[in-house]
Amino acid sequence: MILDGKLPDSIVQAAQALRSGALVGLPTETVYGLAADADSDGAVAQVFATKGRPSDHPLIVHVASADALQHFAREVPDFAQALVNAFWPGPLTVILPRRAEVAAAAAGGQDSIGLRCPAHPVAEALLAACAAPSAGERAIAGLAAPSANRFGRVSPTTAQHVLDELGNELLVLDGGACAVGIESTIVDCTRGAPVLLRPGAISRAQIEAVCARPLLSRDDLPAKAPRASGTLESHYAPQATVRLMDARALQAGLDILGADAAHLAVYARAPLRSASSRVLIRRMPDDAEATAQQLFAALRGFDDAGVRLIWVEVPPNTPEWEGVRDRLQRAAA
Repeated sequence: MILDGKLPDSIVQAAQALRSGALVGLPTETVYGLAADADSDGAVAQVFATKGRPSDHPLIVHVASADALQHFAREVPDFAQALVNAFWPGPLTVILPRRAEVAAAAAGGQDSIGLRCPAHPVAEALLAACAAPSAGERAIAGLAAPSANRFGRVSPTTAQHVLDELGNELLVLDGGACAVGIESTIVDCTRGAPVLLRPGAISRAQIEAVCARPLLSRDDLPAKAPRASGTLESHYAPQATVRLMDARALQAGLDILGADAAHLAVYARAPLRSASSRVLIRRMPDDAEATAQQLFAALRGFDDAGVRLIWVEVPPNTPEWEGVRDRLQRAAA
């Protein structure tokens, strides 16, 4: 069931559902999430079951403001606080040491927890309603909200994507198409230095400028990195098989297949030609931000068209394309 997220009554209904232990489809600026009370192990268990996600694969907890740090985190390093001050609300997740008495199921049993404050008016309204309830209602400090799709599959960027994936019985707040389109940047702040676990819309250069120190990669420190959302080798995958190629290889492949080509989609920046009317060619934007915004919707559209193979032009090897490259490499793994 889709509700208009801009309506106050929809926010009230969604907050009541969450307090009752139900799940809610939640729009954010990155992707739509499948939200549950992060401190309710029973509600969080429903998230894992609905997605088919392993219960030791942690969920990101979404909060209304930085004030929630004291509820979930036992320690906030100075550089982590600087990142929060600079990028919240926004598409940045910080992993912090977790207070032992909170959100154990959402954290996948780890002693760390990923926290994010989303920059979307509907998410902000719902989180505020959960955190500051009416008299007699229970406060919810944060919402565990992984992407609202089956585990390992393409993340949803519209309310309809959520229903298509998880069914009509789920209450989903409609906040329009997601503006960013790929999941948040994740920075591990538990090992004494900022460590990038997942690239996203906030770049390495932006993070390093705020932290005033280098942003490390996950293997640069001897201590083991915490498990984090969306970091498995294979993830974000459509039903069709994804292959990454450069523009020359794409055109050569189309030429070889010729008029017999079928069940094939191509997503590329270069202008390409095919002798077959059964090849679906969609142009990838030249701009990384625009590509990120439409990437998951494009992959879902190819699946809806019934293709079996998706050929994608490899994104440029430049910093602004890092998030898109990451998602495509995992989709093709």
